[in-house]
This record gives sequence, C-alpha cells and structure tokens, in this order.
Amino acid sequence: MRALVIGLALCALAACGGSDVPSPAERLNGSGDAAAAEIIDPGQVTLWHDGLIAGPDAFYFGAGQTEIEAAITRAVGEPVSAGDMPECGAGPMQFASYPGGLSVNFQDGILVGWSLDGGADNIVLRGDIAIGTPRSDVEAASGFAMIEASTLGEEFMLGDALAGFFEEGRVSMLYAGTQCFFR
Repeated sequence: MRALVIGLALCALAACGGSDVPSPAERLNGSGDAAAAEIIDPGQVTLWHDGLIAGPDAFYFGAGQTEIEAAITRAVGEPVSAGDMPECGAGPMQFASYPGGLSVNFQDGILVGWSLDGGADNIVLRGDIAIGTPRSDVEAASGFAMIEASTLGEEFMLGDALAGFFEEGRVSMLYAGTQCFFR
C-alpha cells in the first residue's frame, strides 16, 4: 500500500512540474483578446496599472525583484542606473532605470511601482495613453481627474491606479504604484 501511495504522489508531482505550463503572459495571449495578443513581444515591456509584462513574463505588484529585473533586462537591455532611495515617504525603496525611460521601484525585494518618462517604442502602456499623448485626449478618457493640490506640476489620475504629468499640453510622464515623490 505504501508503494502505491508513493507512486501516485510521484505521478502527481510529475504532472505538476511539466515545462509546458504557459506563463501568465502566454495565457493572456491565448485568451482570444486581440489587444492582449499584441503585447507579447520578447523585446517589449508593456506597463499596466497593477504591474508589467516584460517579453513573455507577466508580473503584478508584489512580484520578486530578481525575476523582474532579469525579465526587463532580457526585453530592453541592462539598467542604466540602479540604487537605493532611503528617504522616501513610503519607506526605503530601491530602483532600477532602463533604456527608454522606464524605472521600476521595489521595497523589501518586491515590485511596488513603475514610472515612464521616455518615448521608447519598446516600452508601452496598454491602452491609448502614452508619453506625448495630447492633453485633450487624456481628459476625454474614462476616469480622468486632475490632482488639484499637486506640488509637482500638472498631475492627473486615470481611475484610481494610473497617473501622470502634463508638460506643454502633452503627457510627459506616467506612473503606477508606489513612487518616491517629494510633495
């Protein structure tokens, strides 16, 4: 009887450990969602209000720093800078900045936010808003609201999880999650 139980356990483990299990991004790509199918590109990072996709790897806020940094590096190249931000209002953070204007923020080894201030073709935000989008297009988007008391400039929100800044009538920066802004 003991041999039978061990045999069944080994079979179950073998079934669970297969290398043909799709990543979250691959599952999204296979969902039939035409917009989702466009975001799976090994040389692209797609930003979301609650995480990002780097090549075939999808990550939500709360995912591990090592895996995210490796995936972004494979997709867009080595970081141009990285370091610690010990004086943030949200608590000490670490960051890594990549070619194309993408920065990712970590606390205690987990992803807590991202920001984008460049216009690289291989770093995109899922949806119709991007760096350079005219202010009038953003104002017409669902969930748009200006952050009236911002001391950082013309800051706006899109819903409750995505935000950014306008300069000269266009989007100059986008961000989601925890940031190290001094207000």
